[in-house]
Amino acid sequence: MIRKPLLLLGLAALLAAPASGEKISTFNRYSGYSEAVYDGWVRSSQYVTMRDGTRLAVDVFRPARGGRVATEKLPVVWTHNRYRRAFTEKGEKGEKEETVTILDVFAWLPEVVKHGYVAAAVDVRGSGASFGTFIGMSSLQETQDAYDVTEWLAAQPWSNGNVGMYGRSYLGITQYMAAGQKPPHLKAIFPEVATTDLYDLLWHGGIFHGPFITFWSGLVHEMDLDKPALPVDGDPGGSLLKAALREHRANRDTAKLYAGLPYRDSVDPQTGVQVWRDWTPITYLQQIRESKIAVYHLAGWYDRYVRDQTLLFRNLDNPQKLTIGPWTHTQSDRMDFAAEHLRWWDYWLKGIDNDVMDDAPVHYYVMGAPEATAWRSAKTWPLPNERRTTYWFGSDRSLRTAPPQEGESRDERTVDYSAAVAPDPRWSLERKFPELSAHDAKGFTYTTPPLTSPVEVTGYPVVHLWLSSSAPDGDLFVYLEEVDAQGASRYVTEGMLRASNRATADPGYDTAGLPYHRGNRADRADLTPGQPVELAFDLYPTSTLFAAGHRIRVTVTGADKANAVTPERNPPPKITLYREAGRASYIELPVIP
Repeated sequence: MIRKPLLLLGLAALLAAPASGEKISTFNRYSGYSEAVYDGWVRSSQYVTMRDGTRLAVDVFRPARGGRVATEKLPVVWTHNRYRRAFTEKGEKGEKEETVTILDVFAWLPEVVKHGYVAAAVDVRGSGASFGTFIGMSSLQETQDAYDVTEWLAAQPWSNGNVGMYGRSYLGITQYMAAGQKPPHLKAIFPEVATTDLYDLLWHGGIFHGPFITFWSGLVHEMDLDKPALPVDGDPGGSLLKAALREHRANRDTAKLYAGLPYRDSVDPQTGVQVWRDWTPITYLQQIRESKIAVYHLAGWYDRYVRDQTLLFRNLDNPQKLTIGPWTHTQSDRMDFAAEHLRWWDYWLKGIDNDVMDDAPVHYYVMGAPEATAWRSAKTWPLPNERRTTYWFGSDRSLRTAPPQEGESRDERTVDYSAAVAPDPRWSLERKFPELSAHDAKGFTYTTPPLTSPVEVTGYPVVHLWLSSSAPDGDLFVYLEEVDAQGASRYVTEGMLRASNRATADPGYDTAGLPYHRGNRADRADLTPGQPVELAFDLYPTSTLFAAGHRIRVTVTGADKANAVTPERNPPPKITLYREAGRASYIELPVIP
């Protein structure tokens, strides 16, 4: 959710350019349906007043040819930006300040503008050069602003009335929230790596993701006060910007806000709001459906939001696409981002019949597959041909397909609070994950024999742990890993659950059969020390081809010190993991034949 990695965005032309004039509209390739008839743009900025009188800073980029701005009415694409719509930073040589705008942050966006789109970027209230205060992610005030901005853009003399949205992370969450407001002129959105359930993000499995939100809160505080956005046109002395910054001083510390809301039904004492209910996209599922806005979900296998986006895709009947690449939260290789955005917006905002909706609705990348065949397509999600395959925890730390026999069989160990996967692989700038053997030694591990042939796992792994503890509560972290022929273990995916949060419930939407842990205060139930219970929870979905000769491993730990806040007990508790008939621990993998 930070700005720096966005600069990594680039265009990945995967295949050779087609012959001139040839019409091509397939995944990752687009030509012949529209042309880059402009060679530049003209930037302007101003304040726009919201319904409650708050003024938001807006940058507008209108296409130009030979320095002359376009006179025709064009569609508008915009982003609701938490990270400053424009600012200055040192150049590569550190010699002078350079202006950075949204066209620099998203390297594919200039190509879109040249194809005849007006692009806009808006500082959310309480940030950048906008007035107001920031009270929390996706607040209803902020979301109502998205409605007002959309309708303002649609009414401008240079707009044809068709509006779309773009952006990743926070800038994607704001798109889902805007769609839930059903602005009449918002026709298509393109949210990248965007969560739909903020409680599940920050209290995943009932475990506080404290290190992330502490870092993020400090980052935006610095942007809001110490490294502000550029002033808008007409404010050369910066007096309006200074006035806006004075209002930013009242911005809330989101790390403290969210740390104080441990249950899904917790009420924020300052606003009286159930934050996890009212300020999160999944609450507005029905409204998003009713909007009929076209949605292109772009997700990454190593991103923390991938589960959310795949489940939202499953629950919407809007015109929609789902693409999942081999990315962490901050990566954008192996896809032509300009082509995919243009295909989407040409169809929905310009009415160009480019067959984009005749293409397969799902595209996904199989990690570990040969590059030439790694991108696959499907009509539904999860894949209709998945075979749920059970791997049982066995003796001698084995992971096997045969169920356990009668008789007591269990493993015991004391929780090691130093266990950590660092840095958090789902926020990494690069896919350079640590080798996990030392980490695995701090928990329970179960590993298959070497695979006699490759095994593709695409979908949602689900783990069932039968366990008891000497303590009344505890956190369980489960990692799916691939062990190579040399014994090095590589991270594939993970899941986690606080034992007291083990109760399941019906969320009111389709979870694809995954256990749903609501996390309300009344759902909490302590363990009875020494009494076995079953914990069932899913791991983030993946698409991984485990190579022949490699092994599949599952590791279970009682902490992830680098990424999650687990209360430490003294002495550390002892965990017993059961693997016997009637109380068998196992992981269920979605194997693709």
